[in-house]
Amino acid sequence: FVGYGAMLVEGFVAIMALIAACVLVPADYFAINAPADKFAALGMSVVDLPTLEKEVAESLMHRPGGSVSLAVGMAHIFGQIPWMAHLMSYWYHFAIMFEAVFILTAVDAGTRVGRFFLQEMIGKVIPKFGDKNWWPGIVVTSFLFTGAWGYLVYTGDISSIWPLFGISNQLLASVTLLIGTTMLLRMNKTKYAWITAAPGIFMTFITFWAGIWLILYQYIPTQKYLLASLSVLVMVMMGFVIIGTLRRWSVLLKETKIVRDPYGDEVKEIVQE
Repeated sequence: FVGYGAMLVEGFVAIMALIAACVLVPADYFAINAPADKFAALGMSVVDLPTLEKEVAESLMHRPGGSVSLAVGMAHIFGQIPWMAHLMSYWYHFAIMFEAVFILTAVDAGTRVGRFFLQEMIGKVIPKFGDKNWWPGIVVTSFLFTGAWGYLVYTGDISSIWPLFGISNQLLASVTLLIGTTMLLRMNKTKYAWITAAPGIFMTFITFWAGIWLILYQYIPTQKYLLASLSVLVMVMMGFVIIGTLRRWSVLLKETKIVRDPYGDEVKEIVQE
């Protein structure tokens, strides 16, 4: 229930983002989301943006990323409700805080998954780390992963960290879809597996392509070798997940024996690769 509810809310946010973008004048939207030099090259002039800046009491020009334009669009929509025109600043900052909570939640989920992967990898070399209930292993990998995030925040800025976060977040979504496909195969619902497999594979391919482009054309030319190395590490870890997932799919597709799990559901028997 929680998972479906979360996806429903995220779908609502996506639709809201599209609506919020549509209510803004195109020139104003690009002025918010494009750097100064890129916006100047478009040859556009802002229309309502000075008024919007005054109403929300913030500088809105050249703040790419999508969060600002979404917040402005939402504030503009809510400001059209009778007796709420004077609350534009409130709605804008409310939307920004909502987005911050969403982002921090995604960072938290990504950190947990990354820590699990890190412990899994170390466990191949130091078997004790393979025990997911071993507290020293949990503490060490948690410290390493959260410390890495802290170091990036301390030494960089949002413009350099955001793309790396985007890659990690999208690959996390890919992992979720691939795992969901594995569960459908094991539940003997092969005819439904394409529903999660197709977007999972597509998203993985697109994210890998974006990650390679980011490394070759942004991080390496600007000598951001740490971020380049972390991007490579994230994609290599994802590569291991993909290989393991494909091997498990191959096993499950060949398996025909059906058993009942502890909950009484009919599933394919678990077979070691």
